[in-house]
Amino acid sequence: MAEEEKEKGTKKSGGNLVLVVIIALLALLLIGGGLAAFFMLSSDNSSDEVSATQNSNAPIARSTNMLSIGPVYPMEQFIVNLLSESGSRYLKVTLDLELNSAKLANEIDIKRSLVRDIIIRTLSAKTYEEISTLKGKDRLKDEIVAKINEALADGHIKNIFFTDFVVQ
Repeated sequence: MAEEEKEKGTKKSGGNLVLVVIIALLALLLIGGGLAAFFMLSSDNSSDEVSATQNSNAPIARSTNMLSIGPVYPMEQFIVNLLSESGSRYLKVTLDLELNSAKLANEIDIKRSLVRDIIIRTLSAKTYEEISTLKGKDRLKDEIVAKINEALADGHIKNIFFTDFVVQ
């Protein structure tokens, strides 16, 4: 009997030792994973900042300077169906693009179909609720400016002006 008690005692202490080692390894693994994630995320942010500063054609924000408006490129009217469950709402928009330089007008003439496609896809992906407020219209402008600027090489769009905006 004494031998059985000794065996149980060594098994308990051995089991506790294994449990402590497993917990320590898990703690080290969690700490290592957290540090790796931190360094990976911080390096991604810095590379995004560098690429944004190197690409001067794509400004970070839409221009809000209304005192000095650059050359304006008028676009034809857009009529699109808005995203809705019933499919019965549509949007009629006419807009003008504010360019950073007059030479950008030539590139937009060449890429007119692409620019119209970008605008149509962006508008038709919106719901009435998203574009019915002033803040929603500003977000829509920001999104259109960013998407068009990705496709331009000779300059960038500074702002968009809605000259007609009707939702039915």
